[in-house]
Amino acid sequence: MKRNRLVYLVLIILVIILGLASRKLGYMLPEFISKYSGDTLWALMVFLIMGFIFKDKGILSIACYAIIFSVSIEISQLYHGEFIDSIRGTRIGGLVLGYGFLWSDITCYITGIVIGVCGEYYIYKNKTAGI
Repeated sequence: MKRNRLVYLVLIILVIILGLASRKLGYMLPEFISKYSGDTLWALMVFLIMGFIFKDKGILSIACYAIIFSVSIEISQLYHGEFIDSIRGTRIGGLVLGYGFLWSDITCYITGIVIGVCGEYYIYKNKTAGI
């Protein structure tokens, strides 16, 4: 599978905007969506970034890379050294590294990555079928 990096860049930017909006405007969303959409979109963004970087790899390889990265970031939240917490104290550091370990975050990550896999599979299937 060959991915178009320009398309992936646009999708990454769109997902980032949606993720930030879900945090900023969460009060306007149903509680369940407000609570879990940010982490789900974060993992979808990671999936898209992996697809952008490894444009010739298969869908399942990209999904594995995204899961490993996402779960590694979540596990890193169990460590609270002064240096890493100072990075988490910044806006970007907090958005990328998170603050505290939650099992629900891993569920959101898997959901976001599955959405990416399904989206890619659907596009690839229709592209090869000539649609």
